Amino acid sequence: MPRFTVVVPIHEARGLLRACLESVLRQTFADIEVIGIDDGSADGSGRLLDELAAADPRVRAVHLAAPVSAGERRDAGAGQARGEYLLFLEPGLVQLPGALDAIDARLQAAGNPDVLLFGHLRTPFLGTPEPTRSLDMLRATGDAVTTASARPDLLGVAPVSWNRAVRREFWRDEGLRFGSGERAEAMWALGSLVAAGSVAALATPCVDHRQQRPLPGAHRPDPRGAVAAYDALLSENARTEPLRGPLYALAVRELLKAYAGARTHRRAYVRAVAAFSRAHRPAGHRPGGGRSGLRARLLTDGRARTLAALDLALAARRKLRSRARTLRKSVLRTAFRHYYRLQRLLPLDPHLAVYASYWNRGVSCNPAAVHRKAAELAPHIRGVWVVGKAEAADGHAFVLPDTLAYWRLMARATYFVNNVNFPDHLVKRPGQRHLQTHHGTPLKRMGLDQLAHPAAAQGFGFRRFLGRVDRWDWSLSANPHSTETWSRVYPSAVRHLESGYPRNDVYATATAESVAAARASLGIAPGRRAILYAPTHREYERGFRCALDLVRVADALGPDTLLLVRAHYFHTSAGLPEHPGLLDVSAHPRIEELCLAADALVTDYSSVMFDYANLDRPIVVHAPDWEVYRAVRGVTFDLLSGRPGDTPGAVTTSTDELISCFRDGGWDSRAGAELRAAFRERFCPYDDGRAAERVVRTVFLGEPADALAPVEPARRTVPPQPGARRVSPAGRPSP
Repeated sequence: MPRFTVVVPIHEARGLLRACLESVLRQTFADIEVIGIDDGSADGSGRLLDELAAADPRVRAVHLAAPVSAGERRDAGAGQARGEYLLFLEPGLVQLPGALDAIDARLQAAGNPDVLLFGHLRTPFLGTPEPTRSLDMLRATGDAVTTASARPDLLGVAPVSWNRAVRREFWRDEGLRFGSGERAEAMWALGSLVAAGSVAALATPCVDHRQQRPLPGAHRPDPRGAVAAYDALLSENARTEPLRGPLYALAVRELLKAYAGARTHRRAYVRAVAAFSRAHRPAGHRPGGGRSGLRARLLTDGRARTLAALDLALAARRKLRSRARTLRKSVLRTAFRHYYRLQRLLPLDPHLAVYASYWNRGVSCNPAAVHRKAAELAPHIRGVWVVGKAEAADGHAFVLPDTLAYWRLMARATYFVNNVNFPDHLVKRPGQRHLQTHHGTPLKRMGLDQLAHPAAAQGFGFRRFLGRVDRWDWSLSANPHSTETWSRVYPSAVRHLESGYPRNDVYATATAESVAAARASLGIAPGRRAILYAPTHREYERGFRCALDLVRVADALGPDTLLLVRAHYFHTSAGLPEHPGLLDVSAHPRIEELCLAADALVTDYSSVMFDYANLDRPIVVHAPDWEVYRAVRGVTFDLLSGRPGDTPGAVTTSTDELISCFRDGGWDSRAGAELRAAFRERFCPYDDGRAAERVVRTVFLGEPADALAPVEPARRTVPPQPGARRVSPAGRPSP
């Protein structure tokens, strides 16, 4: 008997079916059967199902004689299931990597309950994955095994079939059939939860709900069907009586949502809801307050005209408020523009500098290192940061964009420091000085090089971009490769300051104590190997897509290894499952501390490899899509050539190869060390710990750029774990 049966109901889903089934079949947990139920789809879905079944014996193709409802397709699949637990999945949805392992582990830990609820992500059409409200509810449940009566808040978890595992014997004994009807899935989900004698929660996203494009002329369900469905659910007195109050409140909320879709027969719908309310409203029930509570009272009391009048009044109010906001923004824009113009008539403040980083995302990177050194060497220069509302200024003086203080600062400051470009609305006055620090060494094509790579440029405005480049006075360079690249892709009169990156000074000055502090701040136990996994962003992909099965890597490397996972700064989270060997550090404000804490770096094409090379610690390039990336994004040199200076260490292209690399010692081999030394020589020649000082003396103090020329850095190795035991290739400390 397999552990899981995954039932996939299929109707006209040819374009979505393969990704759905492959997401299940590629799970590392293999004790499964997959039953696809096709009801005679005319688009060839049945043929594709047969093809996939022929390629994998775990897949069974079932063809129904005639089209039926989605609920009846699910019932047909569940009726043929042999697994201990039933899971359902829709074409268009995919299981996330490691989902079945996580579900199985949670079921075992909970003693194989009747129902396990698990989390999911939602990916809007043309959007990126985002967490859902259900995840918060599941987190609140914790590790307890409970019931819906004890935790009625679980009724608020999305009532769908594909976010739960249901014990098959429980499903059979309780007669939990979907049946037909447009609300059959929601009623099945609620009914199974109400009937379950034991319910557990897994606050880990296991499914990605990839929403599809809504098609014009799509069928709108009759909302009166929802009234009938909730009436049937609440009429099952034996099961639902203990939960009558929460179920009734849930029904009213959903029926109020359905009211908006009742374009026709609205009065009939309101009468049906009022009849439902009279039959099932618990004694003493009070709807909530506010606008929603008032609308709920009018709906359940059957006051159709009053509800319609209220909705018209609320719509008119929203329209007026929207117009007022639009007018206010327009007036403010005009006023700010005039204020900015007037401020530009006033003298520059020779002691005022503006700092920004990563499009106002906070105090970080090269600008932060320059600011720190300027406070030491040029204290007469007052630095002010531009940060967004949601960002922290770490105790520094700051302004918010599009405020009077912001426009005054931009008009009067003498120095401007940024690792990206300031906005187009900035007018550079005579006497103002711009320092472009950049934020990486260019492996990928940048600037004008992107003209040959339209998929990466994605409508980039090159003429406006060159106008921003023309504002630069100095352009920092981390190495000769960067100088050559910046000169080509940013053609302008800018002066190239070959100083090294100020943010990398920390690596040249790091001590055993600072490394220990960085590790302690992340909770890394002494002697435990820490591997930083930091993949880059791909402009041609949506959201963060991990090229590794991180759960399998963590399991294979054992408890003495911790994977620090750092998504690109465009993403706030890596969306990791809960696992003792994984730590999501995407939101950590300083990647330099992560590098100091890590015993090794795994990356693909991220420029963090050039910075990390300063530490002389192992680097593994995990490049499963190098040819695609090189063709679409474009690159400045062949990272995987294996030539000294090009490749910084071992190279892997699959999860299995990466695991083998760490198990057999290839990650820290002599050959890798030789490659790393040549890479470091090419890309870190100026990193002697004094880059920030050179920048401050040149830009703020006016000293000649060559007065403090970089010296050949002392090629020392920063100890990864001060005083720690050496870690073997298998990931376990040796005595």
